[in-house]
Amino acid sequence: MDLPLDTGLTFGFQARMPTPDVAREVVTLAEKFGFASLSVGDHLAYAVPILDPLMQLACAAGLTRKLTMMPAVYLLPLRHPGPVAKQVATLDHMCGGRLIFGVGVGGEFASDFDVAGVPIKQRGARLSESIEVLRKLWTGEKVSHQGRFFAFTDIQMLPKPVQPGGPPIWCGGRSDAALRRIAQLADGWISYVVTADMYRAGMEKIATFAAEAGRRPTRFGTAHLLFARLGPTREAALAVATEHLSIRYAMDFSKPAARYCAAGRPADVAESIRAFHAAGVRTIVLDMIGPLEERAAQLQQFAEEVMPLLAGLR
Repeated sequence: MDLPLDTGLTFGFQARMPTPDVAREVVTLAEKFGFASLSVGDHLAYAVPILDPLMQLACAAGLTRKLTMMPAVYLLPLRHPGPVAKQVATLDHMCGGRLIFGVGVGGEFASDFDVAGVPIKQRGARLSESIEVLRKLWTGEKVSHQGRFFAFTDIQMLPKPVQPGGPPIWCGGRSDAALRRIAQLADGWISYVVTADMYRAGMEKIATFAAEAGRRPTRFGTAHLLFARLGPTREAALAVATEHLSIRYAMDFSKPAARYCAAGRPADVAESIRAFHAAGVRTIVLDMIGPLEERAAQLQQFAEEVMPLLAGLR
């Protein structure tokens, strides 16, 4: 079975919006240079400071009538899906229905689970059940649920989201268990720290798992969160990316950076993106690695020098 993918290619980027003024600057930059979406990451207790993703996106949503908002990704197992259903439905209203709910299990930082009081080994099962709960509550009807982690009877949550059935849910993950969950429950896949070849293999598995489950989606979203750094040479760009990713993840990131980062001249970065598009990616979420004060210039350079090289894919 072939998954029903969009034909074009769109671009978004990871943002950090600590104040309304910064959110306004980010939105202005995205709209000016032709980006389609804004994303934010999520952790509760992390190696570097990080803000709540839904609050940041709510701030940005009030400043645009064009951009899609997409957490990439929200660590849903850390929260009870009932309050999350209300928050995300509210955000869908604030976005005018331009919301994709990207979710994932997390697990790289045990501190996230410690502070949430959630056993880390339950993260996959909690995510699967939470997706089921969200979809029930987003119908706007009276619904009940009796599961392993959550239970309620005759609950009606209003108003329901703007998008019928709620925002599309795109899941992260690389393991077979994650890919099976995506095939059975999700509307799309957001990958992270994979190569283009790994993405292609993942898409094949998702299609196989979906067929085994008797599921035939009418549309399937595909995205990749791409570490990227523009520079005069691949070596120079990788040096900057490695330094900053090593701080972010509190580990030596030199080998992963070399494998997973699109780095170098505009033509080098465009070549990496072409490979992902050929593997099935239709949304590139850029994570421009480097000093925060250089990210706007990096995004502008990407828009002016990389996007034109990919015009045939858009």
